[in-house]
Amino acid sequence: MKHEFTLEFWEDDGWFVGKLKEVPGIFSQGETLQELEENIADAYQLICQDDQTSDHPAAHTKGILLDVA
Repeated sequence: MKHEFTLEFWEDDGWFVGKLKEVPGIFSQGETLQELEENIADAYQLICQDDQTSDHPAAHTKGILLDVA
C-alpha cells in the first residue's frame, strides 16, 4: 500500500537534506534529490520494521493544547 508524505528538503554544503513532515524523526540526505528520496524511503521502512518487531506495549495517542509564542 502506498501513502503520500510531505518531503521538506533544503541544500546544505552541496547535499540535499530532508525530513518527512508527517513522521517525526525521519531525516536523511543525498547527493541528489532522487538519492534523498530513496534514502528517506529506506529510513521510513527501517522505522516501520522496528515498530513491528519491538516488544514495547501498544502506544496510545492524545491531543493536547500548548501555548505557542
